[in-house]
Amino acid sequence: MNGKPFILHMVSEGTGQTLEAMSRACAPHFPGTQFDIRHWNLIRTQGQLQRVMEAIVAEPGLVLSSLIDRDLEHALEDGCKKIGVNVHDIMTPTLQLLERETGEHASGRPGSQYVMDSGYHRRIDAMHYVLEHDDGQLARGLTGADVVLVGVSRVSKTPTCIYLANRGIRAANVPLVPDTPLPPELFSLDVPVIGLTIETDALVEIRRNRLGTMVRDGQRVATGLGSPDYINPEKVREELLWARRLCSKHKWPVIDVTRRSIEETSAAILDKLQHPKL
Repeated sequence: MNGKPFILHMVSEGTGQTLEAMSRACAPHFPGTQFDIRHWNLIRTQGQLQRVMEAIVAEPGLVLSSLIDRDLEHALEDGCKKIGVNVHDIMTPTLQLLERETGEHASGRPGSQYVMDSGYHRRIDAMHYVLEHDDGQLARGLTGADVVLVGVSRVSKTPTCIYLANRGIRAANVPLVPDTPLPPELFSLDVPVIGLTIETDALVEIRRNRLGTMVRDGQRVATGLGSPDYINPEKVREELLWARRLCSKHKWPVIDVTRRSIEETSAAILDKLQHPKL
């Protein structure tokens, strides 16, 4: 790894999510580089941009911009050119391409992707739904889900549901626990039920870490979590096999999350929702 961090300034007129997503996608391709990122969000006036330029002068580094206002973008480019810093505008080329293809001019309105439209309200509604239907809560409300995730303890059901909610998906999750009855509503749903599984060694390690955290934080360990079987590799293997057989019995597709990030698992779920026959 290079000894000196690579400074990257990310300048946005909005919350910076577009640039953040790009940096997350690109950074792993440069394992020998340590990125030191400076976030400059909600930059919508020349005064705000001037403060950003002062910071760039103090700490020169590559600038990524998603500014929509052309006056601000030109001012940023001119300021960076004077001090010999490169700027890459990630928005304009794509907007220009879409203008050519659609025949419609881009609005150029800052923050337009964050308008509180029906999609925004659907995401908020989905988040409320996820929180109310986490870990098997309110089983009667499962019929209102877009998808229901099932799986044994610690296979990332909850974080996956939360990520899906940010995509406007109402996702509930139900834990699979041997010798514990499942809610009857689960077997009569008209929405997809998808199982999550994981390799035994990976699950044992996750559970051990979870138990260690709870003990360090002085939390009371619940009966199930305190059982030796919870982290016994052979018992965990049997638990996972039982869960997979249950999913197979009810024809619920299963996604292995062992080497998947939450984002990748969610993408696989969305693919199954959009293409249920594949």
